[in-house]
Amino acid sequence: MINCAEFKHAIQFWTQGVGVVTTNSQTHGLQGMTISAFSCLTADFAQILCCLNIHAETVLGIDESQFFSMNFLTVNQEKAARQFAGGASMAERFSTNLWHTAATGAPLLSESLVSLDCKLVQKIHAGFHYIVIGEIQVSEVREGQPLIYHRGNFHELSEKKRD
Repeated sequence: MINCAEFKHAIQFWTQGVGVVTTNSQTHGLQGMTISAFSCLTADFAQILCCLNIHAETVLGIDESQFFSMNFLTVNQEKAARQFAGGASMAERFSTNLWHTAATGAPLLSESLVSLDCKLVQKIHAGFHYIVIGEIQVSEVREGQPLIYHRGNFHELSEKKRD
């Protein structure tokens, strides 16, 4: 089996969109974090999954509220990605980024490319993470270019010209 450093080196070659998971609960208030592990689970039940570190504050809010939103960021939201990755307090993350609520009451980032408002279906403990499964209640899709993450840096897509 490979060690942690080898794993981290190999996995950084996987290019992915940048996402922020948010929630709002009575005890913990507004919470959100940048994530790197997301997947569509099933279109038949409109379910997604994301992986959250077991020590992340946002997990406590999701447990209490039983809802969360998944927001895919645009190239104009690199600052937000850094803030939600721990570069700012929870209060600052929400005071400097436009947001609104939808069906569940979870905060949706208003300038993101896509916002998925989700009801928590299941939370599975796996290693040092929780696999959080959500059923999408509302989706909001906007125009823009996605912010992507590759080899430890943020990037934007470039259009390849086809002959």
